[in-house]
Amino acid sequence: MKTETPSAQEALDSREWHVVDATGQTLGRLATQIATVLRGKHKPTFTPNLDTGDFVVVVNCERVAVTGDKLDTVRYYRHSRYPGGLKSRSMREQMQRFPDRVIYEAVRGMMPKTKLGRAQMKKLRIYAGPEHPHTAQQPKVLEL
Repeated sequence: MKTETPSAQEALDSREWHVVDATGQTLGRLATQIATVLRGKHKPTFTPNLDTGDFVVVVNCERVAVTGDKLDTVRYYRHSRYPGGLKSRSMREQMQRFPDRVIYEAVRGMMPKTKLGRAQMKKLRIYAGPEHPHTAQQPKVLEL
């Protein structure tokens, strides 16, 4: 008996869209579920070297829950590529200014650090409010 591997075209044809409501969800647990769906590990046709995952739309990302004192201790860093150009923000500041980047960085840290991982991250769409422009794709609600 042979193991069947899906072709790249079959992987493209089997993609679906999912909507996740982040209201009240714990950040890390939400990020692991999103990363699983983006990679395609929830499907029986999962292949580690192919992009078999689905699209994920996250709404209400500003309402994600964080446990402990992570709002004040977790820092987000960026660099301007000039000497002394390191800047940082706490998670509280990041949630106020760019709440979508908090979920994006949490999911990105769980994805492969390769071309395939970067391609899979392009299937993640995050919105601060309850509205999203992807209703034409008829996304299914993903219960976590």
